[in-house]
Amino acid sequence: MTLETLDVVFIVDDDASVREALQRLVRSAGLRAEAFASAEEFLQRPHGDRPSCLVLDVRLPDLSGLDLQQRMADTNNQMPIVFITGHGDIPTTVRAMKAGAVEFLTKPLAEGDVLQSIRNAIARDRIARDQRAATADLHSRYATLTPREKEVMKWVVSGLLNKQIAGELGISEETVKVHRGQVMRKMAADSVAALVRMSERLDTTDRRKW
Repeated sequence: MTLETLDVVFIVDDDASVREALQRLVRSAGLRAEAFASAEEFLQRPHGDRPSCLVLDVRLPDLSGLDLQQRMADTNNQMPIVFITGHGDIPTTVRAMKAGAVEFLTKPLAEGDVLQSIRNAIARDRIARDQRAATADLHSRYATLTPREKEVMKWVVSGLLNKQIAGELGISEETVKVHRGQVMRKMAADSVAALVRMSERLDTTDRRKW
């Protein structure tokens, strides 16, 4: 396995000794570590496409850890964050966790807690990436439907029978059957129940096109 294929842990802490200790710990777990002294340095670095997480100090010299978390949210960067701090307080912890942080650890750090939090964060990122890929594939399949097929799909998932759909659209029942078959094939749905689940995952923008 090459370095480029390893899952990545990004570390942002202005304390060089903490960065170095975390890098050693991360690499000992078979992960790739990339460390930065500030939030700005981290933001300027491309983050690649591997499952990853961010180990982030709360107090930083430019953007704070919480500000960086907000900046990432504003740009739809969904990388999971493990916060670390030497000055933990309940309001800061609550704010970070409500904003989606995986964990909030207080220095001095226990290696076992850090590694477990990192593993949880990377597992979360891997699941999220898989879900986004599946959703993108679903949208791609939906985009192959003709306008009429989208209309038929709308009525199929609402529970109407072919005869009822034919009446709604002013076409023959046989034509509905053909369109319905095309919908099932293009969407790779093996049942109406599966098609219903797919329709629920499509975002509201696509649903408006129905």
